[in-house]
Amino acid sequence: MARHRKGAPVSGWVCLDKPEGLGSTQAVTQVRRAFDAQKAGHAGTLDPLASGVLPIALGEATKTVAFLMDADKTYRFTIAWGVSTASFDREGDVTAESAVRPTPDLVAMALTNFVGEIEQIPPDFSAVKVNGSRAYELARQGVEMDLAPRRVQIHAARLTGGADRDHVDIEVECGKGTYIRAMVRDLAAVLGACAHVSALRRTRVGAFTEERAVGLEFIRHLCDTGAPLKALLPVETPLDDIPAMAVTTEDAFRLTQGRSIVLLPRQVETLRAALSASRTVSALHGGRIVALCEMRAGRLSPTRVFHLA
Repeated sequence: MARHRKGAPVSGWVCLDKPEGLGSTQAVTQVRRAFDAQKAGHAGTLDPLASGVLPIALGEATKTVAFLMDADKTYRFTIAWGVSTASFDREGDVTAESAVRPTPDLVAMALTNFVGEIEQIPPDFSAVKVNGSRAYELARQGVEMDLAPRRVQIHAARLTGGADRDHVDIEVECGKGTYIRAMVRDLAAVLGACAHVSALRRTRVGAFTEERAVGLEFIRHLCDTGAPLKALLPVETPLDDIPAMAVTTEDAFRLTQGRSIVLLPRQVETLRAALSASRTVSALHGGRIVALCEMRAGRLSPTRVFHLA
């Protein structure tokens, strides 16, 4: 006999504007409780120090989390010159100090070296695994590490301002796996300065933007007043880049049963023209997602089935 899940069968995405001081896991817990949702998860950890966009999946939306993990992101952050810390943010222990204050022109020029595909060594205070342990756990114990560099993609990096000569504001558009703290560490090294991140805000994760983000208090208010759906985005929100195809009622039923469906020649041609390296197609019925499928040999075979009320 199947165990009954506690909570309501709520499905959809919440574009949370996470406040500073709250961990990503804590944020997910608070959103899940507000909706009394049976299941919840997030796409892309945001450090407690940081604020901004944290996409949270509820119910059936958790089946699409993987499609958001590779999404491009945008960050706005402030660099504080003069002090380096162990974690390269304002919460770390001070490791070095310097009187060097790079000018905005020098910073803008140095930033050009970080645009494109670059190698980046993750900071010691990161979630990278080292012999089964998280790097930040070992760093807190004073263990010295030699983390391997990773290839990351920086699409754009621009200077946006600065309150005074001790601070500079930067905006970065980047691919998955990019560490802003590592970028600040490396930028400071190029400029011969000491620095750390004093403020960090994520403004975009794929289709989830700052403009769509809502705060925890607003979410609680909507849930308390019986209007929770106003805070929910559709389950298929992260699937904007995946070709979609409408299916008949009969085919929708077959897909939800885990069975493949046969495509018409014209449907195959249309999907082939829209597909890139992936063979993934989202099947829709009545404007709602039924299944994520793989197209092979003129058929759609379901890989993820959605049960939406």
